[in-house]
Amino acid sequence: MNKIKNWKFPVVILIAFFVTLVSTFVQPQGIQAAAKDGAVYVIPVDQPIERGLQKFMERGFKEAEEIQAGLIVLQINTPGGLVATTKEIGDMIQASKIPTVAYINGDAASAGSYIALVSDYIAMSPASTIGAAALVDGSNNYIDDPKLVATWKSNMQAAAEKNDRKKEIAGGMTDLNMVVEMPEISRTKEKGEVISLTAKEALEVGYADKIVSSPAEVATWLNYSPDNIYTMEQTTFEKLSSFLTHPVVSTILLFIGIAGILIELFVPGFGVPGIVGFLSFVLYFGGSYVAGIGGSETWFLFIIGIALLISELFVPSFGILGVLGAGSLITGVVRAAYDTSTALVSLGIAAAAAIALVIIVAIVFKEKGIWNRFILNDNMTADRGYSSVRTREDLIGMEGTSATPLRPSGTAVIGTERVDVVTEGDYILANEPIYVYKVEGSRVVVKKQSEREASGVK
Repeated sequence: MNKIKNWKFPVVILIAFFVTLVSTFVQPQGIQAAAKDGAVYVIPVDQPIERGLQKFMERGFKEAEEIQAGLIVLQINTPGGLVATTKEIGDMIQASKIPTVAYINGDAASAGSYIALVSDYIAMSPASTIGAAALVDGSNNYIDDPKLVATWKSNMQAAAEKNDRKKEIAGGMTDLNMVVEMPEISRTKEKGEVISLTAKEALEVGYADKIVSSPAEVATWLNYSPDNIYTMEQTTFEKLSSFLTHPVVSTILLFIGIAGILIELFVPGFGVPGIVGFLSFVLYFGGSYVAGIGGSETWFLFIIGIALLISELFVPSFGILGVLGAGSLITGVVRAAYDTSTALVSLGIAAAAAIALVIIVAIVFKEKGIWNRFILNDNMTADRGYSSVRTREDLIGMEGTSATPLRPSGTAVIGTERVDVVTEGDYILANEPIYVYKVEGSRVVVKKQSEREASGVK
């Protein structure tokens, strides 16, 4: 009996060791088998929210559906942007059949907070923030229009309630007049403030579901394979469009475009400035069109504006055509930019610099200026056939008859023409034969025909 007990103990030890060994190697395979199907598709949201970003994200959601992705990760780091565009992006996110997670790895500020809240999950990197979503104008001054504030506040609160987050906190991100208690982080939002939360604070108040450091950790957290992650890339045209629509680049393009066109108009004959200016405008409006910011109407406004400005140079309109042309051109440029205030600043800088350059060019090449068409530059001298007094050298040597007595001036008929003539002091009766002796300016000097015959002059 003791022998049986003695061999049972080693057997139990071996079985326990075998079970432990099997569980160590088999369990990961079980977990892997339990992982959710489908790739993780990462869409960067790392620029101001405008129509270009919307178009980019629409392509991303479409590609995620085409590859049958299991999860879409919106990698957010944005200062916000246009409210109307943000709302349309939010509608697209909510209509997606693929689960979405907002991974904030920077700032989900302003409208970026809304995109995060409408997503199914929110994950944040340790140094990220969410909030500060109050409406501001182009100068970053708070907008206090009650209607606009109330509408935006309702949109934020509805997005928060979608995933059972406290709507008061979303309201406090937008409304300066709200007072919001946040006991979870021992903090109260007072009037005149807006709520902005760190990753840790957001996790404690329920505005983040997980703190992670990468999309791979997001995938692991939601039980997707971290080895099956695809990140959306910009196409060549999208990269070029992003470059061309950068505020600095767009300002340079506007400067070159305005300067080139004006130089060609006011100092014609070069050709190159006009071509370069035209191509600069093509790049400006083309980049905007590819980015989805401006439509075909911007091209129409630009062409009409240029045509009206050219017409002003040749058609007297008391400045009306010029004003209409400038207005059309400015409208086209502004509509082709994602932000009105930025566009106006860029246009102002470009126009001022272009006008300064045109003035310099006009001074250097003043002889080629269009104003020379309206200025008489020829010297009207006698040697070039110009005279303020009609001279009659053509009458020298011609014969005629005195029509009146010449004492010494009077009238003579020379050929078939009556001409005012003078003598050199002689008195000549009427109807006497005479001939033109010489012409001094407007004076036609005559002598008697008999004197000519006596001197033998023919």
